[in-house]
Amino acid sequence: MTRINWFPGHMHKARKEIAQVMDEIDVVIEVLDARLPMSSENPLVDQLRSGTPVLKLLNKQDLADPTRTQEWLDYLNAREGVRAVALDTSQKALIKRIPEMCKQMVPARARQDRPVRAMIMGIPNVGKSTLINALLGRKIAKVGNEPAVTKAQKRYSVHNGMALSDTPGILWPKIEDEDSGYRLAASGAIKDTAIEHEQVAAYAAGFMLSDYPLRLQERYKLKSLPEGQDALLDELGRKRGCLRPGGVVDRHKASEILLTELRAGKLGQITFETVEEWERKRIEAELAAAEAAAAEAAAAEAEEKGYESR
Repeated sequence: MTRINWFPGHMHKARKEIAQVMDEIDVVIEVLDARLPMSSENPLVDQLRSGTPVLKLLNKQDLADPTRTQEWLDYLNAREGVRAVALDTSQKALIKRIPEMCKQMVPARARQDRPVRAMIMGIPNVGKSTLINALLGRKIAKVGNEPAVTKAQKRYSVHNGMALSDTPGILWPKIEDEDSGYRLAASGAIKDTAIEHEQVAAYAAGFMLSDYPLRLQERYKLKSLPEGQDALLDELGRKRGCLRPGGVVDRHKASEILLTELRAGKLGQITFETVEEWERKRIEAELAAAEAAAAEAAAAEAEEKGYESR
């Protein structure tokens, strides 16, 4: 998969605006997708918040694997300056508690009887606008089932002691991790015009075969599991009548069906990634960085010795 480079102009503008006002923010509310907590965690958020406490909301928990969600909550809550909560938009009582959670993270501000200034951030199509509407108790933020609906920063007053700033959903300029790119695409965080349906569906098919094979059998009434992602898409295509003349499976249509049903939760509660996987990736990245630094130091030392011997 070609590395995704999707950073529209309004996202670049949003990044600059967020950086300018961050000093005025008491708490960052980062909305994550509970199905891919780390892939949907924008590294720009940590850079921009610069030590400001962050409440991480694992949204769409109703679509995620409950066991893996708990593992992610434990992992995130162990971080300094971080509080993590899983929810979905049906949990009105929990959503109404968000202002109080923010106050607890900045007790000095709350003691001064001043509104806690919160900024809500997150990648596209993660449910920010729906959460804002639930917090405000009225439909004020535009909601859409596609990424990049919010285009400009907006500010709202919440009656229970919180001032809320909304930001456009921003992706980082380059998504380097290949798995993250596929997972963001499969979840719908990246516009379908920026991806190849068949590549993403093939990745999703391979993931489901590996992690949730029984869900596939139940949903598509498979007598046995196909051997491989391509075989699964072909079997799905035949079952759903995605055939071209001559009985050839229309792989594009089959891919659309798989991705649409995956995003809608029709394949059950799934989570694309585990804490164990990301810890392994973190350790590998640290080792690679250390090796690169050592190689650079050795090269510099060799160059310096070369100058001395002349």
